[in-house]
Parts: sequence; structure tokens; C-alpha cells
Amino acid sequence: MNQNKTHFGFEQVPLDEKVKRVAGVFHSVADKYDVMNDLMSFGVHRLWKRFTLAQTGLKAGQRVLDLAGGTGDLAMKMSRMVGAGGEVVLSDINASMLNVGRERLLDAGITGNMRYVQANAECLPFPNDYFDCVTMAFGLRNVTDKDAALRSIFRVLKPGGRLLVLEFSKPVAPGLSPLYDAYSFRILPIMGKLVANDEESYRYLAESIRMHPDQETLKGMMLEAGFQKVNYHNLTGGIVALHKGYKL
Repeated sequence: MNQNKTHFGFEQVPLDEKVKRVAGVFHSVADKYDVMNDLMSFGVHRLWKRFTLAQTGLKAGQRVLDLAGGTGDLAMKMSRMVGAGGEVVLSDINASMLNVGRERLLDAGITGNMRYVQANAECLPFPNDYFDCVTMAFGLRNVTDKDAALRSIFRVLKPGGRLLVLEFSKPVAPGLSPLYDAYSFRILPIMGKLVANDEESYRYLAESIRMHPDQETLKGMMLEAGFQKVNYHNLTGGIVALHKGYKL
């Protein structure tokens, strides 16, 4: 790959253009994001996120960063887990998504221990050794420089802290890949057109999933960034995987 270019789905684009085009995708779908998540995954994304929350190990009074936190479904639950003495930072690079998340949490009456920060995961604006836990659900595949993002996350974690990356991955169950491909490339864009009036953004979604590192590759990237005790759990036959690593 040309060092000055990266992939936007299956297309090669200049590095600075990818950020703008990903932003355009999420500006477009922000209002329908939660509805589409339920439809696309048949509601199973809620189980994936419930499993992720159970792996955070969060305790009252701790600090957690929810990166690419979008509409705030993880942050809402983690706010209750850390309690009034803790802190949850909901962060997203996309202002539209962050606004939807803020409004949703305010409507739910969650205010005291929440902060909202628009930030790029590649250069996080937080002190060293600050968070007990960082979560990132379905956001890493949209980051231009994933290695830089992992290093940035490592820096802001406290020693003993953990990173949890929930992301689409490579199906491992026998016979699942062709069914998943047919669904992703034929049905998903139609759903996007009908529900979100945006076929192209959901075509990009399917393509971006295929370009994301598989389970073992992402594990290696986390180890290279400094994380230790890195492992992953395949969920729904490997369609999604939860990677976990520690800063020790």
C-alpha cells in the first residue's frame, strides 16, 4: 500500500481524506444508528456489549474511557458501575454521534459522573496513566492509523488497566463466511437505504469489516503496542471478537 494512502472500504484514498469520509458516514447515519444496529444484528449487539461490560472489571470510583462511544450505550451502563465517585468519559471523533450520545444520556438522567470529549483515538487529549479501563466498541476499524491509536490508549491507561476492543472480525464457524458475505453485501445496503436512506454508508460498513485485521493480527498489534496478557473471545462464530489486553 502507498504510504500516503489507506483504505476506505475497498477503495484506496489519501490519508487525510479517510478521516473526512468516515466522518461523513457517521454524520449521515447518527440519527438512525441505534435502530440500524438492532436491525443489522437482530438485537444480538446487545448481548455482545453485555459480555464486554462483564469483562471490564469496573469498580466504584474508577475512571473509564469509552472511545468511539457514539450513542452511549456502553457509557450509560458503565456510569452506574463506577458510581458517583467514578468518572466515565464518552469520546468520539464525530460530533454528530457524540451529540446523539450526550442527548441520550441526559434524557436518561445520567449527568454527575459523565464527561463528553470529541477526540481522535490516535492522539488522545488525556494525561498519562489516567484511566482504569478503556473500551472501544465497533470503532477501531474506522481509525486510519490503528497502531497509533493502540499506543495512545496504552499511554492513557493506568498500570494494571485494561483495554477492551469489541469489533467485527473473521468468521470461524464452518460454513458461516459465505452466508455472512451474502448478508453483508446484498441485504445490508438495502436495509441502509430503506431505514437510514443511506445505501452507500452501509456498503462502506460491510467493506470496512473485511479490511479490518483478523483476530490474530489484532492480537499481535496490541502486543506490539505494549499490552500484555492479550487474548480474545470469538462471539457469534467469530463475526465479532472481543480483544482484551492489560498495561502491566
